[in-house]
Amino acid sequence: MTSFNNKLLSNDTICAVATAPGSGAIAIVRMSGRESLSVLWKVFKPRNKKVSKQTMESHKLYFGSIVDGDNEIDEVLVSWFKAPHSYTGEDSVEISCHGSVFIQQKMIELLVMHGVRMADAGEFTKRAFLNGKMDLSQAEAVADLIASQSKMAHRVALHQMRGGFSKRIGQLRQKLLEFASLIELELDFSEEDVEFANRQELFILLNELKNELFHLISSFQYGNVIKKGIPVAIIGKPNTGKSTLLNALLNEEKAIVSDIPGTTRDAIEDTIVMDGYTFRFIDTAGLRASEDKVENIGIERTYDKINQATLILYVCDISLINEKSANEMLEEFKTFIEDDSKHFILVANKIDKLEEIPPHLKDLLELETVFVSAKRKENIHLLAETLVDKVRNEHIHDDVIVTNTRHYEALSAALESVNQVETGLQNDLPGDLVAIDLRQALHYLGTVTGQITTNEILGSIFSKFCIGK
Repeated sequence: MTSFNNKLLSNDTICAVATAPGSGAIAIVRMSGRESLSVLWKVFKPRNKKVSKQTMESHKLYFGSIVDGDNEIDEVLVSWFKAPHSYTGEDSVEISCHGSVFIQQKMIELLVMHGVRMADAGEFTKRAFLNGKMDLSQAEAVADLIASQSKMAHRVALHQMRGGFSKRIGQLRQKLLEFASLIELELDFSEEDVEFANRQELFILLNELKNELFHLISSFQYGNVIKKGIPVAIIGKPNTGKSTLLNALLNEEKAIVSDIPGTTRDAIEDTIVMDGYTFRFIDTAGLRASEDKVENIGIERTYDKINQATLILYVCDISLINEKSANEMLEEFKTFIEDDSKHFILVANKIDKLEEIPPHLKDLLELETVFVSAKRKENIHLLAETLVDKVRNEHIHDDVIVTNTRHYEALSAALESVNQVETGLQNDLPGDLVAIDLRQALHYLGTVTGQITTNEILGSIFSKFCIGK
């Protein structure tokens, strides 16, 4: 633990309700700090008369009552976690009570009356970091784990909380430290013109570091998608069934459906989890020439959404499409179709109007095509499976994925510093100048895990946590 962290540690005891706000079957009230056990025994009466403050054992449950003088507030289960074997690394207490809002409030009031302070947002996890129970990236992963709403978001957050990401950053930083130590050693013997660091080996190491950093930075786009949902733009001409398709995918009447062209004038968004992946569907304005200024603004936004999307569903009316319109569509969206970062899927809609698939559709079969009837919800499951398959094949086997904007910015800055180190060596710059860029790279990597941090950074991170965590 750094001396900086020692200055931030507080000696007071804190409390908060750790469960979600509102009534429920049970609620958990937490305390952390050196007076936790003493305060507990001022308000707790165990059912077993043989149990006392002196005989109470860590990590065991005890049944009894929380009382305010002669008034019993609730029957509870309490547990004590002796430092350093607790979440925060301090003496901690958890009280499981009934989930009445009144009971929760009375519990907190009683603890505060006995000198315990209400915890700030994220203060329990902040104390865990300051006490060396986890590093900063692991602490941030706690918030991501709580907020995870899909299988992939949960998996990535859990892996990061267990130290997978920290381990990778630690390995990179260790390599840089070894590199820096050789350069610093040369500075100590600068008058003797001694070279301790083999320049060829340094260039190999720098190239390895650059590849590692670039790989992590590149994963941020996918990591951001995991947290916020995979953007899927539903596009096409007016009246092809885009809004009906959105409603069918969401299984609710989210978008207005009408035979009047131009009904959808702005993007409509909603999310759904399919097979553990969160998809953010965006129904867009129909693509056509229009003299309506409002509709044209919607069409402009459609192209913006196409640029932002990872998956593009082009919906066409299968009963109307012909070879000419097919070729026009292919030409208009050629850029997106050939973009390796996007998946372009043709959704041939309104198959309920046909007895057989028209021959001219052979011109479209070079694109991945799913035949559906959005109105009757036919083959919607096939479209859903196609979407999931597209995502499943992306980065799924890579356990270390950057999902945090702060980490992305720090890694990008570290990569820039490493590039400057390489340029400095190529140009035979003095070792002291190269060392400056090396220290910068080490600094940025250190900010990711909290080896280097400031009160401002910590305040920004933990203020986003819920109270009680």
